[in-house]
Amino acid sequence: MIWLVGLGGSLGAAFRFWVSQIINNRSSSPFPLATWIVNITGSFILGVLANLHMDHLIHEYVWFLFGIGFCGAFTTFSTFGYEITTLIHQKKTKLAIIYVSSSIVLGICSAFIGLMIV
Repeated sequence: MIWLVGLGGSLGAAFRFWVSQIINNRSSSPFPLATWIVNITGSFILGVLANLHMDHLIHEYVWFLFGIGFCGAFTTFSTFGYEITTLIHQKKTKLAIIYVSSSIVLGICSAFIGLMIV
């Protein structure tokens, strides 16, 4: 199972990098839009997968590959923390508060919606 988590994690990290590059190349906003979109989207995907897993509608291998591996590496708490401290260091406290608040609230809501739609 650990190999599935590793493979999924590799794919998730690469996909996060690719999506972030695309978003960052198209946005000049000081708001960390790429990480925000990735984390909200990843929360939703994980919610869907968690529901499927808990209802035994996907195989354990799928959960390890995509739920634990892919989503675990696709979403990123370390970048989130770095971007918050960078915004605070740049004296963009209001933007940092908006980023933290909206990430937490929308991340939880997205995961909940993902759980409920299946």
